Amino acid sequence: MYNTFAKYYDVLMADVDYKARVDYFYGIFCRFSKKPTLLLDLACGTGGISNEFASRGISVIGVDISEEMLSFAQEKSRAAGLDVMYLCQGAAELDLYGTVDGAVCCLDSLNHITDYKEFCRAIAKVSLFLEKDSLFIFDMNTTYKHKKVLGDNTFVIEEGDLYCVWQNAYYADERLTEITLDFFERSGDSYIRSTENFFERAYTDREVIAALKAAGLELIAVYGDMKYAPPQRNEERKIFVAKKL
Repeated sequence: MYNTFAKYYDVLMADVDYKARVDYFYGIFCRFSKKPTLLLDLACGTGGISNEFASRGISVIGVDISEEMLSFAQEKSRAAGLDVMYLCQGAAELDLYGTVDGAVCCLDSLNHITDYKEFCRAIAKVSLFLEKDSLFIFDMNTTYKHKKVLGDNTFVIEEGDLYCVWQNAYYADERLTEITLDFFERSGDSYIRSTENFFERAYTDREVIAALKAAGLELIAVYGDMKYAPPQRNEERKIFVAKKL
């Protein structure tokens, strides 16, 4: 899963300021006096978030379904001299060795779970391994972003020897966006083409709250992206803060 995407993920995410985003998430933990000592980074990808938390002296378990993503994550952690434990698991099959006192899931990773029952199972798994009164903080792309920003649009990304055509197809009845990424990487005088195809689903607040409640989690705050204020109507990403009861 995400074999090709893993190779080019960091190029596509070059505009993400991981330090600023982790500063923000860390600030939320501190805002509720719940600074973690052992943190779960669910769907950690290539480890950008995991490494930033680890650099703050927090023990981190990074979990992702893609072996390729984790390979890049491990390389980045070694290069930075950081000790992060990485596990190859799907979110709905999460199985840790013990509990954690904090959890995050960043950069719309939960939107990639398009089946609501599986989404609920993933939330329940996080809750199972989360200590009482600890926080699970996650972000999700909104319906507004899926309809108005991603929609049926095409984007072109050119970075060095890589050329990427990003095409979306939005299915309004299901709130699903199909994403097709065509990569063209220069090799001498020609290009090597590879393709990755996947879906994201936009969930309603009602669906998210129901999943949290069923898992024994209480939603204690919803923010606009990188804010400590409620999301606006045109918010592209929402931040959910839930507490284990």
